Amino acid sequence: MKIKNILIAGLVAVVFSSCNDFLKVDAISKYDTDYVFSEKTEINRALNGVYAQLLNGNTYGSAYLSTFCLNSDVDMSISTSEVATDNSYRRFDCNSLGGDINKYWTAAYQGVEYANDFIYGLENSPLFSKDDAELMQQLGEAKVIRAMFYHDLIVMFGDIPFSLTPNYEVEDFVMPVEDREEIYKTLIDDLKGIAPYMSFAQDLSDGVERVSKEFCWAMIARMALTCGGYSLHPDKDNPASYGTMQRPTSYQDYYRVAQAYCDSVISSGTHSLTLSYRQVFINECNYIVNSNDDPIFEIPFAKNSTGNIGYIQGPKGENYEGATSGKNIWGKSDGGARLNAFYRYSFDDEDARRDYVNGMWYYLYDGTPTILTDYTVFNNKWSKFWASSGSAMGVASSGNTGVNYPYMRYADVLLMYAETVNELEDGVSGANGAKAIEALRQVRARAFTDVSKVDTYIASVSGSKEDFLKAVLNERKWEFCGENMRWKDLVRNNLYGEVLYYSFLRYYAVAENAAGTSDHIEAVEQYDGKPGYLELYLPYTIYYRIISNLNDVNAYPNTVLDVLELYNPYKSEKYPGSDWTTGDYYGWWNDTDGCPKDQCLFSFYGFIRGDRGGNIYLVKDGETYTQTGPTNLPVVRYILPYPNAAIQRSAGVYENYYGYTK
Repeated sequence: MKIKNILIAGLVAVVFSSCNDFLKVDAISKYDTDYVFSEKTEINRALNGVYAQLLNGNTYGSAYLSTFCLNSDVDMSISTSEVATDNSYRRFDCNSLGGDINKYWTAAYQGVEYANDFIYGLENSPLFSKDDAELMQQLGEAKVIRAMFYHDLIVMFGDIPFSLTPNYEVEDFVMPVEDREEIYKTLIDDLKGIAPYMSFAQDLSDGVERVSKEFCWAMIARMALTCGGYSLHPDKDNPASYGTMQRPTSYQDYYRVAQAYCDSVISSGTHSLTLSYRQVFINECNYIVNSNDDPIFEIPFAKNSTGNIGYIQGPKGENYEGATSGKNIWGKSDGGARLNAFYRYSFDDEDARRDYVNGMWYYLYDGTPTILTDYTVFNNKWSKFWASSGSAMGVASSGNTGVNYPYMRYADVLLMYAETVNELEDGVSGANGAKAIEALRQVRARAFTDVSKVDTYIASVSGSKEDFLKAVLNERKWEFCGENMRWKDLVRNNLYGEVLYYSFLRYYAVAENAAGTSDHIEAVEQYDGKPGYLELYLPYTIYYRIISNLNDVNAYPNTVLDVLELYNPYKSEKYPGSDWTTGDYYGWWNDTDGCPKDQCLFSFYGFIRGDRGGNIYLVKDGETYTQTGPTNLPVVRYILPYPNAAIQRSAGVYENYYGYTK
């Protein structure tokens, strides 16, 4: 039985005791711990309870890929609010009262506590022995899941409360806040110790739906690379300060760890990029698990029960009176996890990822395709609509698709390896340069049919450390849209502020240009290395028409619904004739106010924003100021505040910095 079909039991019948007033983490059933860990059947049930914590909608089931996938030049959520709010996390504007951070915090720490309980119970079990391969594998699975929760908490909150001890073992326990580097050292050493005892995915009954040796290695690499990169640190002498971007003095040591463990995954030969890019995600939408291709670990959601993957992504699908009809047998789809309007223009014309992920239309309740003329486009990486008709969830369905989320992919490991070699060897002309180039080439080659074009590109970016890093980060940009990666890559390399500055200017300048002209167009085009593309070639009118389905998944993943043929989605073209319908784009100028519309002014509110008087402001330590040019930009306050409820429960032990109210 696949693990996704048994984890639901873990949500309703947890098999060991867990109680913590501070975290409000209570097991639903309170079995005797000694009994649970005296029988292997019960130990397996307890481990399923740990896995079940990954399915929570407040973490990986939904919020991780929507609420907390912060705005960038890739992933984008539009806002029209001109005032600060409690919970506008994606535009860097929130406070400790925001309800979603408390939900995420509580759910993530619940996952930590369940893992801590399991690890403690197993290590103190009369059955436990390092010679028992089954128990050591299970111990490793729980340790890696614990590291997942802690890693993502660190990325979002910085220094956090940390303990590897179950809370029921300590009376009146308030978990102490620890420095993020010390936490990473502890977690990395913990996984290094257990990795030799773990099995490869191909040797596990549930494959990549179970934590494997190569996922353990890859998790070590991800944590080490994150720790060695830049991150926002607080000024504890000035709580009003948004902080400073810093990296450890010994950052290269962490890059060496990341390189070594990426190399372990690569050298194992257990994964490849054999399937096409789109097929990886279409397979996931059809509940097909491939354990030797790109996915290294997929969070195993259960169909119709957990996980909003493919409901929040993909084309929006409307419903009528709670259901869909006609050709649309897939039910409602939200389509709210979207992409930046200018993301698609960053791709090479021959990159197969471009037309697959950038969705330009949605469906009415009866399956009629309708053009999207908005500030963003749909992220078509996953979709309910990609499920074959035989596995569609039904006309009355909405969320809880059960589509797996690939938390770790082989493409990520390859590009992490390329990034670490480039940093450690000052480019790719050293001892491991050829392997780094090959790692980048493998990812890029999957997206192109013309191999010679790939090789030409790789040669053009391999001449300097700066060029190769840019190429690696660009490849990650094109590869991982919607996977909550882009802003983290930019933070790690201290590039987030620069990228956000120009992301804001693209929206602002194109809005101005639609009304006549903009002084910012040339600066954006120069930064993008594409002179004229916004001013001369941007298709302000796109021509389209409805055509019958081509019944070819290589053209469009759904083989039943009608589709739109787009005449000019990427470049302005002359009028093609009366049999085409027009969709008007980029009409973002507000004639009444004489400025760009609110969506262009306020979607990056906590870092950069405009006003209705034609002014552009940057935000530093809560104060706005005007500045011309991208030099000396303020930090991006991507770090989230501790939720107020956690501060209250800690009786003042926890404090917020980064300009957040205590």
